[in-house]
Amino acid sequence: MATAAIEIRGLTKTYRLGDVSVEALKGVDLSILSGDFLAVMGPSGSGKSTLMNILGCLDRPTAGSYRLDGEEVGNLSRDGRAIIRRSRIGFVFQGFNLLPRLSALENVELPMIYDNTPAATRRERAMSGLSAVGLEDRAHHLPSQLSGGQQQRVAIARAIVNTPALLLADEPTGNLDSATSDEILGIFQRLNDERGITLVLVTHEPDIAAYARRVIRFRDGRIVEDRPVDPRRQSTSPPGGAPA
Repeated sequence: MATAAIEIRGLTKTYRLGDVSVEALKGVDLSILSGDFLAVMGPSGSGKSTLMNILGCLDRPTAGSYRLDGEEVGNLSRDGRAIIRRSRIGFVFQGFNLLPRLSALENVELPMIYDNTPAATRRERAMSGLSAVGLEDRAHHLPSQLSGGQQQRVAIARAIVNTPALLLADEPTGNLDSATSDEILGIFQRLNDERGITLVLVTHEPDIAAYARRVIRFRDGRIVEDRPVDPRRQSTSPPGGAPA
């Protein structure tokens, strides 16, 4: 039986805006099994981005418990959260966040530089990451020489290079056309199916959420829907996919 990768109980987050308190999360309970693929939906201001920030150890809850692989991490110090982010969580964002003067390979190597990984090992693992997303032949291209879809694939390779247990993707197809979005989501499905990476995806689009195994929907800081996706998920694209 799969174990819970994420256990959240009574999670609240309150922001102070001058004299006003804003409750972004209101006592959220959520379990995510190891190897699950969860889509998080909801309108702007519903709490989904706040949840992602807490899951990614980018922010701390006001109250409640967040356990990652059995370890309480919600109340760690800033340095403690940084260690968790670096060693156990991968991030993919809408804006790619690649350094423009570095090649695709060098961008993928970045997380390992922070870990003081030896250069030869960095290069080998970065090439393996690019191969996993079908971009080994673009390793020495700058971001400006890559399409939007290729840049997002580089960002995915960078996110998985340290073999994270949890991958968080925040609107990862927001800057891509429909065909390229399908290719990126096919890569996510393969990472989930073949590597068992627990994947949490924030999206506004039902057709994007359909690639997941499970969908939750937020409204006013609470989960108002939690349902499995039809097991006949959209087909995974071939390994690597066509260059996009």
